[in-house]
Amino acid sequence: MKVLFVCTGNICRSPTAAGVFTELVRQAGLEDSVQVESAGTHDYHVGQPPDERAQAHARQRGYDLSALRARQVRRRDFAEFDLIVAMDRGHLEILQDNCPPEQQGKLRMLIKGHDIPDPYYGGPEGFDRVLDMVEAACLALLDIARERMRNT
Repeated sequence: MKVLFVCTGNICRSPTAAGVFTELVRQAGLEDSVQVESAGTHDYHVGQPPDERAQAHARQRGYDLSALRARQVRRRDFAEFDLIVAMDRGHLEILQDNCPPEQQGKLRMLIKGHDIPDPYYGGPEGFDRVLDMVEAACLALLDIARERMRNT
């Protein structure tokens, strides 16, 4: 199974979600079965590592984001990934607009009906809030991934 997390520039929310989900997948012993990546809807930060603040807050909770590099969503991602997870409704709309009709079923919000807020322009509490939300949501997403793998 391949899971892609998506935010705007791919330096705060989506790499945080990818880092958390990767660690949960590892703890569950599924690292040979689940591949995790992240991307941005825009090309603002292509090739850059995650925001230093996002990395620092993630590191405090045991997640290493240092190897991740920002990239933009590619057309082929819609065919290659089994789940494409948007961090907010704006990202989901962009993904829906660009996704081929036959791949639309792969798109979802990380938390149905709720946006993960962008911490980029705020203080440190925003990065902690994102981590709190992402950790809880990724636990639920792991259950969804397990169920999908059982049914394929």
